[in-house]
Amino acid sequence: MQHDEVIWQLINQGFCSFKIKTENKTMCKNENNLTGLCNRQSCPLANSRYATIKEEKGVCWLYMKTIERAHTPNKMWERIKLSRNYEKALEQIDTNLIYWPNYILHKCKQRFTRITQYLIRMRKLRLKTQKKLVTVSKKIERREKTREGKALKAAQIEKNIEKELLERLKKGTYGDIYNFPETAFDKVLEDEELESDHGEDEEEVEDEAEKEAEAESEEEGPEFIEADDVESDSDMEDYEEYSAESESETDEEEVELEQNEKKKSKQRKKIEIEYEREDEPKKKQKATS
Repeated sequence: MQHDEVIWQLINQGFCSFKIKTENKTMCKNENNLTGLCNRQSCPLANSRYATIKEEKGVCWLYMKTIERAHTPNKMWERIKLSRNYEKALEQIDTNLIYWPNYILHKCKQRFTRITQYLIRMRKLRLKTQKKLVTVSKKIERREKTREGKALKAAQIEKNIEKELLERLKKGTYGDIYNFPETAFDKVLEDEELESDHGEDEEEVEDEAEKEAEAESEEEGPEFIEADDVESDSDMEDYEEYSAESESETDEEEVELEQNEKKKSKQRKKIEIEYEREDEPKKKQKATS
């Protein structure tokens, strides 16, 4: 059926696709190898009774191969799921490999400890925030810069066109010939109304401030001043002189207005209208005479 010594001689002295020779040692690429070394004890092909541990998506499995299943290569390996608790998993390894050689048992425990260590490190690194390096080609950067520049230019041109069209709509150059969308026009009107509202609010604030100042001046109360009889007489005389001067000025203004109206009427009367007349030629006048 299966002879382990014959298989190992062929692998060791002949060709093996999993063998890799280095300066110091010969290594094995087979995924079922416990140690990664190419020797008689750790070779999974030359041993009919073999066990190893694998990790799949964060879960550890114990794989076992026995000689009783050698005739069915599809079902040669039996796997058992190990618990996430380290102590319980070691107990499972001991119970399943109780009658196996000590070398395989020891190496399986070593492999399981290494796998659990790197899984713990992976979980810690996932929790930490790390920088992610991303490759960016220079061609794509140049292309994006040129596209951004073109887009900015196009946006500026569109804005200027919108402004000019809105100004023309306000002036009424197009009239009722075309049916334009009124959304942009309404937006401009709303903006202008908001600006006017802000101006009215500022005027109202100024008016309120002036009213408050007047109320404060009124609240201060009247001041009484003693005046002599001589000062009161002088004030009356000044008032009479001022009233006389104002009357004389009003009379002069009325006279000037009347003179200007007369001049205008004379100018209108002097306007003469001339009419053009066509004279008949001399030959016709002689014939009539």
